[in-house]
This record gives sequence, C-alpha cells and structure tokens, in this order.
Amino acid sequence: PYREQPIFSTRAHVFQIDPNTKKNWVPTSKHAVTVSYFYDSTRNVYRIISLDGSKAIINSTITPNMTFTKTSQKFGQWADSRANTVYGLGFSSEHHLSKFAEKFQEFKEAARLAKEKSQEKMELTSTPSQESAGGDLQSPLTPESINGTDDERTPDVTQNSEPRAEPTQNALPFSHSSAISKHWEAELATLKGNNAKLTAALLESTANVKQWKQQLAAYQEEAERLHKRVTELECVSSQANAVHTHKTELNQTIQELEETLKVKEEEIEGLKQEIDNARELQEQRDSLTQKLQEVEIRNKDLEGQLSDLEQRLEKSQNEQEAFRNNLKTLLEILDGKIFELTELRDNLAKLLECS
Repeated sequence: PYREQPIFSTRAHVFQIDPNTKKNWVPTSKHAVTVSYFYDSTRNVYRIISLDGSKAIINSTITPNMTFTKTSQKFGQWADSRANTVYGLGFSSEHHLSKFAEKFQEFKEAARLAKEKSQEKMELTSTPSQESAGGDLQSPLTPESINGTDDERTPDVTQNSEPRAEPTQNALPFSHSSAISKHWEAELATLKGNNAKLTAALLESTANVKQWKQQLAAYQEEAERLHKRVTELECVSSQANAVHTHKTELNQTIQELEETLKVKEEEIEGLKQEIDNARELQEQRDSLTQKLQEVEIRNKDLEGQLSDLEQRLEKSQNEQEAFRNNLKTLLEILDGKIFELTELRDNLAKLLECS
C-alpha cells in the first residue's frame, strides 16, 4: 500500500526563482508555512512537501545529485532539475536553517544508498533474463536503460524496484510503468480526497451559518407566536388556572428564547466590535506611517543642517589654524628681532667699556 509519513517539519517562507529572469526570487507563500520531509517506506523515497492551504507550493523529490546551499544566515536554496526550478526558504533563525540543512544532507545520503541498493537489485534480476535470451538482444538490460537518466525518469521510478522471481526483460519496463501509474494514481486520489475534505468543510461551515440564521429567525417567530398565544389565553376566563400555569411555562420558554437571542446578539456585537477595532488599528497604522514619513523628512532636513554646520566648523578650524600659523611666524620674527637687539646692546656695552 502507498504510505508516506512526515519525518521532520519546520516553518519557513517559501520562494521560487523567477522562470523568466532566473535571478529574482518570487514569494509563493504570503506568510511562513510548514515545510516537511516525507518518507515513503514502500518505495524508499524522500520528498520535501509544503502546502499553502490546499495548494502544494513545494513537491520536490530528493536525489543524490541535489545540493542545499546556505546563501545567508537565515536563507537557503536547492535546485530541482525535474521541476525545472530553484526553491528558496527563509527561516526565522540560523538554528532552524542549520537543522533543515542537516536533515537535507542526511536524507540525500539515504537516497544515494537506496539508489545504489536498487541498482544492485536490478542488475541481479536482469542477469537471468539476459542469459535466457541468449544472443537475440543487441544490448544488455541495465538500470540506466530501464529508468533513463536522472533528468529523464520520473521522481519515484528509481526507488520502486522490488525484485521478482526471474522476471523477463519485456516484463521489467511494464512493471516500472505500472508502478509509476499506480504512484500518480495514488497521488491523484490523495489530492482528490484532500479537495473533497476541504469542500465538505466549507459546505459544512456555510450550512452552519445558514442554520444559525434560520434558528435565530425561528426563535424570533416563536417568541412572537408565544406572546400572541399568551394574550389569547389571558382572554379566556373559564380556564384561568390552566392559563396561569401555561402562561408561566410560556414565559419561561420566552425568557429562555430571549436569553438565547441576547447571547446571539452579544456575539454579533462582539464581531462588530472586532471589526471596529480592526478598522481603528488600520487607521492607527496609517497615522503612524504618515508620522514616520514626516519624521524621515525631518531627519533628512536635520542631516542637511548638520552637514552645513560641519562644513562651517571645518572652515572655522581651518581659519584658526591659519591664524595660529601666522601668529607663530610673527613670534619667530619677533624673537629674531629681540635677539638682534640683545646683540646690539651687548656690542654697545662692549664699546662703552673699551672707550
């Protein structure tokens, strides 16, 4: 039987490479979704699957030639040549990315071992067929001739290779074709089953809403009818006691219906309040966005003013530096003049002594 169970799950934002540019990433999920590794024990196949609602946004079979690459601390990608695309996952932390990459490497190695084991079994089952065929066949039957290359064969053919007792060469391709057909029929049945469940849930939800509305209308009609009935019974004086007892019961019933109606009305008011709160939050977000834009504009103005002040400060510092240099030069000249005057005084003193 076809059985496939999740063996590891995480949450991430899903992207696919733009098929036109082959450069830009295109988000395929509006928010973080569950991304799971699945294992099919009957066919020894590992797959990565992610659903956004009822839509499969990732359906990638792990093969030995695949490589998962970490392009940043929280983003990783891998190429799927069979799906002719590149998948990208954005995680909430580096730990989640590392854990997913470890599982990818682990299941990739398991897929490689399963492929080698499958090829060995195919070689063993094809050998008796070749010997019985003698020289009538021009080429031996190998796993490559049965399954095609990695890019040509379907994702699950290489794993579906349980040996049978002395199969003939003509029966092998037919068994593989039958296995592929059964696999995709099971896939189609699963998708149809999921679609039927979702449709049934939607119909049930719609029916519940309609039923609630019908019950509410029925309660209102019943309350009006009971009020009229009470009025009619009060007019009959010959059955006063019976009317009183019946009236009490009817009043209780009316009270219960009114309480039920009140609860429903409170639920409606609660829903209206939630809608009003959502609108207020939207208005607050718009107001904060506008204020943020104004603050950004103010910041740009302040940055311009700061740049102007920095230029002025630099100019003032340059002028002060030039003034200091001039003053230093003047002091050097003054020192020279003082030294010359000192020499002149000394010379004059010597002349006076000599005379």
